[in-house]
Amino acid sequence: MQDFSRFVREVPDFPKPGILFKDITPLLGNPTAFHRVIDEFARHYKYEAIDVVAGPEARGFIFSTVLAYRIGAAFVPIRKKGKLPYEAHEVTYDLEYGSDTIEIHQDAFPKDSRILLCDDLLATGGTLAASVELIEKLEGHIVGIAVLIELLELKGREKIPNYDIFSLMKY
Repeated sequence: MQDFSRFVREVPDFPKPGILFKDITPLLGNPTAFHRVIDEFARHYKYEAIDVVAGPEARGFIFSTVLAYRIGAAFVPIRKKGKLPYEAHEVTYDLEYGSDTIEIHQDAFPKDSRILLCDDLLATGGTLAASVELIEKLEGHIVGIAVLIELLELKGREKIPNYDIFSLMKY
């Protein structure tokens, strides 16, 4: 597996003092690196039957939509409250610095669909745990969780212990 860390810029005190933000825009701006990230995700899940790649707003959309295309699966957005135009389930959860509510359409995918959840970051695990809860409300089967970056000291895995988590970078 390739080391993608050289394409991640660290920005101190963003979005608030004490946070060392991992800026992935240099990676996104490098076509070769971005393609290789998607290829690594696809390679890791090549033996899984995946019906849907679900991604939380906003940066999760970047990876999950391209990955869905790459593996021939559907894409399902998990959006912030009030952004979906149809009937939706919602979950409120804690973030590293606040709280948020996310939603998924009630008819996002058929029962028993095989779902790969994909996001840019696993930090405290709040967003992904809430996403898992939404997928399970629709009776989807989560085959894995793929993230670009995992911040180990925040122990996000502990909020989603029963799932296979694949992270390309760990800090």
